[in-house]
Amino acid sequence: MGLVSARDPVADLRRIAFLLERANEATYRVRAFRSAAATVAALPAEELRARVEAGTLSELSGVGDVTARCVAESLSGEEPVYLRRLTATEGTDLGDAAAALREALRGDCHVHSDWSDGGSPIEEMALAAVELGHEYMVLTDHSPRLTVARGLTPDRLRRQLDHVARLNDALPAGFRVLTGIEVDILADGSLDQEDELLARLDLVVGSVHSGLRDDASRMTHRMLTAIANPHLDVLGHMTGRKVAAAGAGDRGHRAGRTRPPSDFDLEKVLAACVEHGKAVEINSRPDRLDPPKRMLRVAVEAGCLFTIDTDAHAPGQLDWLHFGCERAALCAVPPERVVNTWTAEALLGWTAGHSGD
Repeated sequence: MGLVSARDPVADLRRIAFLLERANEATYRVRAFRSAAATVAALPAEELRARVEAGTLSELSGVGDVTARCVAESLSGEEPVYLRRLTATEGTDLGDAAAALREALRGDCHVHSDWSDGGSPIEEMALAAVELGHEYMVLTDHSPRLTVARGLTPDRLRRQLDHVARLNDALPAGFRVLTGIEVDILADGSLDQEDELLARLDLVVGSVHSGLRDDASRMTHRMLTAIANPHLDVLGHMTGRKVAAAGAGDRGHRAGRTRPPSDFDLEKVLAACVEHGKAVEINSRPDRLDPPKRMLRVAVEAGCLFTIDTDAHAPGQLDWLHFGCERAALCAVPPERVVNTWTAEALLGWTAGHSGD
């Protein structure tokens, strides 16, 4: 079999994994292609060619018959059939307003890595964001109390900040990782991280992850206290709801697992966001789509700022922004009030502007 080096089989395997993630396919299927990519990337070129010619590539750990076939097709200069089929069905027909909003987004303010409960290294998430045309990505791994998500202790967060500083020196020009956190809003409304560290971060997303069935009075007080905290910038997935989503998705986000919205005084919470200059997140995850459209319309009328975020836990999920853009367009969210349509400098100026509330 004459092999041609016209394609990169590792890139093809990673692209397949990306498209599967974006389609919210089962985690095991995505992992199969990412594992194969890692195995193939570690092989010397000559050994890879020899194994493909001998048909022994699938004998290696992490490579199965399907992924081995993709590698062989790629090395022969052909687009793998698996990738071709995915590419033929990719893309979503957005309305003009939603498409224009998606085009205007410069970055994503809610992204996870394998430092907490994400599935990929920061570097891999960043390079996927670059490929999507982003100018920045805010890294928002979880805070200490969320132990199920391997939340970052203060020491681990400090190490992550050092890591991001080094990484930004190596990333393509015109793109940077902004430092952040998805900090738990605790039962008393305080934020689950040291104030000194929160002050160092570029952007802080605050979310409720526990006590979601608190009564309305308690939940309202909890949210108002957090919004008034000068370190908080974005109120993440405001209602905490879960909706049935097609596909199995990543760990902890299984299709069909639903949860009703938390109960709180919406008008008071939105008024506090406006008063303190904080943004309401439009969470694009197919299993969240939070807040519901009826609440989003009230937030527009109230004059809120917004972010449209993916809450991505894997590279392919970074391309979920269109789900949020569709909802924003349906609810007439003004693009100029979506803070991640702003440049990084403008975004950082906004977060710094209310840090002394």
